[in-house]
Amino acid sequence: MIRIGIDVGGTFTDLTLLNGNQAIHHKTPSTPEEPARAIEKGLQEIMELAAAKPEEVSWIGHGTTVATNMAIERTGAKTALVTTKGFRDVLEIGRQTRPNLYDYRITRPPPLAARRYRIEVAERLNEEGSVLIPLDKTAVEDASSSFSKAGIEAVAVVFLHSYRNPTHEKHAVDILKRLLPHAFISCSVEVSPEFREFERTSTTVLNAFVGPRMSSYFKDFRRRITDLGIKVEPYIVHSGGGLMTLQTAEHIPVRTCLSGPAAGVAAAATIALKAGFPNIATFDVGGTSTDIALITNGTIRIAAEREVAGYPVRTPSLDIAVIGAGGGSLAQVDDAGGLTVGPKSSGANPGPAAYGLGGKGATLTDANLILGRLDPNSGLVEGTTKLDLEAAESALSENVAIPLDITLEKAAAGVLAVATANIARAIRSATSERGHDLREMALVAYGGAGPLLAADVAHECGCPVVIIPPAPGTLCARGILMSDPTTDFVETVLAPADDNGWESTETAFSRMTKSAKGWLNNQTPDQTRHKISRIIEARYLGQGFEAATETREGDTLSEFIERFHKTHHTEHGYEIRSRKVEIVNCRVIATATGFKSNPSHLNKSGFSNYSTETRKVCFDGQTRIDTSIYERSKIGPSTDIIGPAIVTEKTATTVIPPAWRAEVDAYGNLILRVMNSNFSLNR
Repeated sequence: MIRIGIDVGGTFTDLTLLNGNQAIHHKTPSTPEEPARAIEKGLQEIMELAAAKPEEVSWIGHGTTVATNMAIERTGAKTALVTTKGFRDVLEIGRQTRPNLYDYRITRPPPLAARRYRIEVAERLNEEGSVLIPLDKTAVEDASSSFSKAGIEAVAVVFLHSYRNPTHEKHAVDILKRLLPHAFISCSVEVSPEFREFERTSTTVLNAFVGPRMSSYFKDFRRRITDLGIKVEPYIVHSGGGLMTLQTAEHIPVRTCLSGPAAGVAAAATIALKAGFPNIATFDVGGTSTDIALITNGTIRIAAEREVAGYPVRTPSLDIAVIGAGGGSLAQVDDAGGLTVGPKSSGANPGPAAYGLGGKGATLTDANLILGRLDPNSGLVEGTTKLDLEAAESALSENVAIPLDITLEKAAAGVLAVATANIARAIRSATSERGHDLREMALVAYGGAGPLLAADVAHECGCPVVIIPPAPGTLCARGILMSDPTTDFVETVLAPADDNGWESTETAFSRMTKSAKGWLNNQTPDQTRHKISRIIEARYLGQGFEAATETREGDTLSEFIERFHKTHHTEHGYEIRSRKVEIVNCRVIATATGFKSNPSHLNKSGFSNYSTETRKVCFDGQTRIDTSIYERSKIGPSTDIIGPAIVTEKTATTVIPPAWRAEVDAYGNLILRVMNSNFSLNR
């Protein structure tokens, strides 16, 4: 039984093929202009490596950030909005919150539906969902005619208080589908049926904006794997780290905006917990960006809302911070004479100068090659030629060393230091603002460039332990194989946490649980594999934000309130027990367990456990020292490596600087520890 996970990144498309306990990992350059083409090529290559036939593939999962890239580049469909009379400008009014109160240079991104394509229709519900003004169906028909003449490709439908009563939205959708049969129609009651008009509108419009292109992409993806002879229906990873069907992803593509990174975080959490580290910070350094997440007590933080390219999206997603720092991040000297690294990237084409594909910009990859951390005699991916050291030196010299009048080694070390500081700053922000001490946590580093920087980032953060999983460069692809199908159901209650409010809450949970059980039965009839979680998003009366509190069936009102106080204290550092509590949303998360694979123990035999060569490597920007080189496939459990050393493998390179050591645990993880440290680590 062959299972394949695929993660499409900005620079590389990663694949992991699992055949029983045998895993094969592969990377191939992404094709951003046609993402499914790289998937097809990668599948052909990895199946050839595994000597596998297409008909032997029993399962495929796919993670992608194509929707996110569309939002960033604003390359989605020509989009319109149909909304309640008086609410045409909700998208531009937004909220009064500002990312920086005093920075006048920060501006909001333009609405994805231009004002001339935002049409109001007469209809009105009150806050309880009762009809105050019936839907003007003629106005919807007139809007359809206007959209048709304007060449509109996608339409979002968002009516006031529709989360209480979906009737008007569904009628409008029926009309639009009948009169605009080729347009992508998206309505808020299916995408984000929660209160808060601006966030609900923003989410639904973004879903419509990316809908047509994502639908074409998914159709191309399905066609290509079918043409290869693979007959199974693929799964897609959603932003919450679980799996959904391709049909669902085509309908609600906005839920794929953090698809690939979410799979990597979910895998890192599972791997670290198995290794005995429940409290970790993860950082995934790819070609263009670094994704950072916090995991405490083995639990991944879930955010009910986040921004994608500046647009609020109200769907559950793993709480992942993204910064523009990756292996392809460009290093430049600014007008003030300061060295910057990122957020601009060389991308997949032409890539870093070291790839020998015509890139002229200096990148983090070029700096690592010049310092000797990367081997110039081997390619970064299967089938590539040698890295071009001369091109890397030329790029770094022209862009950094000459402008700063410093040596090439100092320039490369400076690029590394700036990138490390940027990543460490983001990790500290994600942990310290929630009251966690990195000195008592471990870092999990992965992605193609994560293990290269892992020890440096840990030193900058003051973190004494780093975990490098096996095949870290393709962990997001492997994480897809370590995920289960999940979905969520949500209802807005908006009631005080008193007896009446609790009754409304239990009624909402009862309805959603029934829907969840129906969904789970469609995934698997085995009820022992059905898992249902209940979450209440609540706040102190008068607050404008919620804390998500997990509850259990049978909990009393007082038990919930006590748990809410503790959750609020954990999330925000304080609690106000004298203040009344208000219940906002009730959410049910359904998980069909038993689909994912788990980390397995390494066989203790068949390893040589010794260094095969040495290389001169520069760690301080000045002196090159002899450094032992290990092949990861040849080091087994309990191997102890004293730095300086470098561990090479097909998908990544791990650097163990002087004053660090590494051991291989039973699962094949490299556990890096700083020596002679006063740090403590609670495990």
